Amino acid sequence: MVGNGEVFRLNSPSTATTATATLLFTSDIHGHIFPTDYRGPGERNLGLAKLATVIRAERERDPSLLLLDNGDLIQGTPFMYHYAKYDRQGEHPAARALNFLRYDAAVPGNHEFNYGLDLFRQVAADSDCPWLSANIVGRDGEPAFGKPYLVRETEEGVRIAILGLTTHYVPNWEHPDNITGLAFEDALSSARRWVAHIRATEKPDAVVVCYHGGFERDLETGEETEPQTGENQGFAMCRELEGVDVLLTGHQHRTLAGELHGVTIAQPGSAGQAIAKVRIEFERDEAGNWSVAAKRAEIIEADDATPADPELLAMFAEDERKTQEWLDQPIGKAEGNMAIPDPFAARLADHAFTEFVNRVQMETTGAAVSCAAIFTDEARGFGERITMRDIVSNYIYPNTLKVLLLSGRDIKAGLEKSACYFMLEEGDGDGRQVRICPAYLAPKPQHFNYDMWEGIEYELDISRPEGQRVVKLNQGGKPLDPDGAYEVVMNSYRSGGGGNFDMFRGKPVVREVPTDMTEIMADYISARKTIRATCDGNWKVTY
Repeated sequence: MVGNGEVFRLNSPSTATTATATLLFTSDIHGHIFPTDYRGPGERNLGLAKLATVIRAERERDPSLLLLDNGDLIQGTPFMYHYAKYDRQGEHPAARALNFLRYDAAVPGNHEFNYGLDLFRQVAADSDCPWLSANIVGRDGEPAFGKPYLVRETEEGVRIAILGLTTHYVPNWEHPDNITGLAFEDALSSARRWVAHIRATEKPDAVVVCYHGGFERDLETGEETEPQTGENQGFAMCRELEGVDVLLTGHQHRTLAGELHGVTIAQPGSAGQAIAKVRIEFERDEAGNWSVAAKRAEIIEADDATPADPELLAMFAEDERKTQEWLDQPIGKAEGNMAIPDPFAARLADHAFTEFVNRVQMETTGAAVSCAAIFTDEARGFGERITMRDIVSNYIYPNTLKVLLLSGRDIKAGLEKSACYFMLEEGDGDGRQVRICPAYLAPKPQHFNYDMWEGIEYELDISRPEGQRVVKLNQGGKPLDPDGAYEVVMNSYRSGGGGNFDMFRGKPVVREVPTDMTEIMADYISARKTIRATCDGNWKVTY
């Protein structure tokens, strides 16, 4: 194994017999610097500007604390989208924020690659702190973004190693052009090698793993909570890795703080709604060797009493002004009702907004069949006047489009997978009620993994067992041929099997459109000036 980490010493070692180290940790900020969700007016309890106030207060208590970010920083808001697609002037906003807040290190998440490798390399180059990921390697087999870890030495002489890791599932979601020349090694295996290397060569007093990934099992029972794809390996890391004191996680947007198999764990949610704090206490023996005496993790949430940092807001004021101006640009008008007052109801039967998205995908690619999702419960569809804010609020991911060649059997399997989104439970005197399956709500909401289709006619009977719920599947009034070949357009995430749609993974790609779907929708509406709500009722859910 070639290469090592960066070593920092704050001051000359002291003769103290006890020491304390503080870690502050953000993850899955998803571009939220300002305390806004960009959907409407009003301040929200989120964003780096609010967390900056927390960071300042914690630094007053411990000026030598370590500040770390765990990835998915540069994508997720119109603010970051506008820079990536229309601005590109000066230092990247994410790097400017890292530098202003004096982060010690950052770890790339899966969404760091959404806008292409050149942009991420710009972010890394603009950042004063290193980006750590031991398991993302280049063609030479070495860590692709420089140092895989760093070692920080406190004024008492305590050595703390920070190892960065990224979920190796990235190639299953990302467009190959965005990760050219990179390989994603198994995160657990890589951690095992690097932790052993760090322990042997750096002789740290504590090892912290900063992993952009989450937990694949229930933290209390150990039961599997998701298919064992390797996307999340946090439970296995706590159980199997030797020499790890703290595991900082992300990716799942959970809020966690505790201990698992003797390893202190933390995960601070998403969008800058909270920050994790870990304190490690050390004792020194008569021989002068330090050992961990105690560890504790906690979550500090941003709330109404947390003011946004005025200096950080001022730094990005012009960027925000340009973003808001762009968001309020009128794109066109809608005739008819395309609003989504109830996202759950819009997933139970064909809806004009979902049909619109599917129609755009079909007309753009020429495919006869399409599937799309209502990504979040915050999606509200279109009103009469459509702006860029409406588009990016509903279509929040930078997906492109791919047309796959699927069999009728593949399509049915995809529908059966989507049908697992629903479950039935006994109601209060009104018979059974359809509900969302808990697996789609925890550990994080996964409404984006329920697809609705156009170009076929189908019916899902939720009263039937999973895997047997597609009770009707036609095209043009005739049953779909299980062995027939059909061109189906879907977003780039789903085409790679994202969301455990394994039936789509590796299928022939007939053609693809590399343009961001939000741009496609904006251009589609701008060219027509007025779009009309249609809903052919080609599918429904029964129970």
